[in-house]
Amino acid sequence: MNNPQNVVVAMSGGVDSSVAAALLVRQGYRVTGMMLRLWSETGQEESNRCCTPDAMAQARRVSARLGIPFYAIDAKDTFRSKVVQYFLDGYEKGITPNPCLVCNRHIRWGFLMQHAREFGADFLATGHYARLRSTETGQQELLTGIDANKDQSYVLSGLSQAQLSRSMFPVGAYQKSEIREIARETGLSVAERADSQDLCFVGDRNIRRFLSEHAPQVQQPGPIRTRNGETLGQHHGLAFYTIGQRKGLGVAAPEPLYVLEKDITQNTLIVGHAEELGRSSLTADSVNWVSGAAPDKPFRAQIKIRYKAEYAWGELSPVGEDRFRVEFDQPLRDITPGQMVVVYLGEVCLGGGIIAA
Repeated sequence: MNNPQNVVVAMSGGVDSSVAAALLVRQGYRVTGMMLRLWSETGQEESNRCCTPDAMAQARRVSARLGIPFYAIDAKDTFRSKVVQYFLDGYEKGITPNPCLVCNRHIRWGFLMQHAREFGADFLATGHYARLRSTETGQQELLTGIDANKDQSYVLSGLSQAQLSRSMFPVGAYQKSEIREIARETGLSVAERADSQDLCFVGDRNIRRFLSEHAPQVQQPGPIRTRNGETLGQHHGLAFYTIGQRKGLGVAAPEPLYVLEKDITQNTLIVGHAEELGRSSLTADSVNWVSGAAPDKPFRAQIKIRYKAEYAWGELSPVGEDRFRVEFDQPLRDITPGQMVVVYLGEVCLGGGIIAA
């Protein structure tokens, strides 16, 4: 490559980001690995699973194998104020927030991208399973990853044209099995490393315990009622329940009961039977359109209401620049305020917003 460009790869110590770096080195880019040190409630790095000492050591080992420089960047304070606080604020409002979306927007493509630019990088690359395609007008389309089981376009739907124009997703054109094989061929120590899951900053994976310690105000008990007003018991705080939840309600009934909705104004948990679950519409706000402009008329689209949800067809109606409403062809059981709803046309991710109602 003549006059190779500089690329910073967001390293995690996992196989995907490691192979992303390896692929870029093969293609002739000048590659630098960077890993973020993130906040943990104990103050010890090992309690945040995204930057454990082992993960940091693996990233350094991979960088050495590839012959690229590696740096660790402290992002603890920014992560605490942007991501953890968003998580706590959401539960205090009675919704179920997705902090990974905020982390991508403000930490990887905010804090880290700024450091990469200051470092002289032309692009920021990650190990996300997604793809980019340039249009004739020079815009970037966000596409699903080739591996449908690993596609991560959902969590990237909040990125702007400015961010995407300086992004690379080297592994998005591969199947996961191919990525592991490339890691083996390249002699990377992370070839068999398991994928990371769950919230990285909740060390013991116990969200209820975490909320009780860091947002004790969410522990406000209230009534559990049916839609016809019958009181069945008392909940321990709306933050501890999710739409569609069956277990752990603490009420006895001849048939299984599920969480249907959370009445924030009355601090009431509404429960009912399985046939009462499901909504045919939702409203989203804080919408980001990947193209930078909202559609000017209603259209049919494929919708995801959660990261691992199946696509659901519906008609989307824009409401101004940053809101939309969806009427689904079939009712969906688990529409949850606070989660991201993401819009697709085939392989193209158009954008998404936060489910409001």
